[in-house]
Amino acid sequence: MEKPKNYKKTKKKRLLKYLSLLFIIVLCIVIGYKGFVTYSELHKMTNGVEIESKLRTTKVEIQKDPVSILFLGLEDYATKGVNGRTDAIILVTYNPKDKSFKTLSIPRDTYVNIANFNVTSKINGAYARGGIQTTIQTVENFLKVPIDYYVTVNFDGFKNIVDEVGGVNVNVPFDFWENTDTKPRKKIYFTKGEQHLNGLEALAYSRMRKRDINNDFGRQERQRQVLTAIIKELKSPKSILKTDTYAKEFSKNIHTNIGIRDALSLYSSLPKDITSHIEPLNYDGENEKINGIYYYVAEPKSVEDISSAIRNHLGLKVDQVGKVTQ
Repeated sequence: MEKPKNYKKTKKKRLLKYLSLLFIIVLCIVIGYKGFVTYSELHKMTNGVEIESKLRTTKVEIQKDPVSILFLGLEDYATKGVNGRTDAIILVTYNPKDKSFKTLSIPRDTYVNIANFNVTSKINGAYARGGIQTTIQTVENFLKVPIDYYVTVNFDGFKNIVDEVGGVNVNVPFDFWENTDTKPRKKIYFTKGEQHLNGLEALAYSRMRKRDINNDFGRQERQRQVLTAIIKELKSPKSILKTDTYAKEFSKNIHTNIGIRDALSLYSSLPKDITSHIEPLNYDGENEKINGIYYYVAEPKSVEDISSAIRNHLGLKVDQVGKVTQ
């Protein structure tokens, strides 16, 4: 029996349909498996210490209420992972209604009262004295702003995450060099303009301050730049099939009290062009030598203005006795 002339074309179409269906099935299995692994790994990351701010009158929901998140970069390699100092302290407030962010990088040498220890010192020493609880209370007392959530990451975790996303692109403001955190140390040179950085380079880029005329403020801007670049890479389409890899890396080096569902919801709601939604904040102050040690002494009026801006972004106000209310 003679086969129809279009038999071969029909056969090819059927084959393409079967292959397409097979690809879709395999893709679903892969995504399903990755989703399971991602959920399992992220659950480890989101088992952080529960905190409850005394500056809140009601509990907030990250999916619908304006919230504050304290990001801490831990320098804990010298203490073998136990209560090191905070090399980076960044307070982020997020309003889900207009998807707006405000970020405040707190200079690590800021002169403050350390909560629960009756001592005045550099704010980056709060974590070494009393861990996350003491750090959060110290920041709250200093800024009169409630801390709803926190995220901590150590140096190794930061470098690994940058490497996992394939590196980050930054706009280097001027030529400079900085030592690595490795032993033995080596110099990394940065050239003004667009530059692609791996994990080791991104950490050095974020930490340098001695060769910056803006000192801590220049460093804070570079930290924001790198953090934004990481989020941009995580939001890119190519990251979908690497979610399980990212999750495994996050679970090893990141700790937070944000629940897994809230974390995934927050991640999915972030705008693609996140840079245009961020307003960076800074407070004024001066470097002063106190008892032979240099500190950054904040200007009270400037701190008050920054505090007011953050509270407004969170939809809060201050009553007559200074308690933050909703």
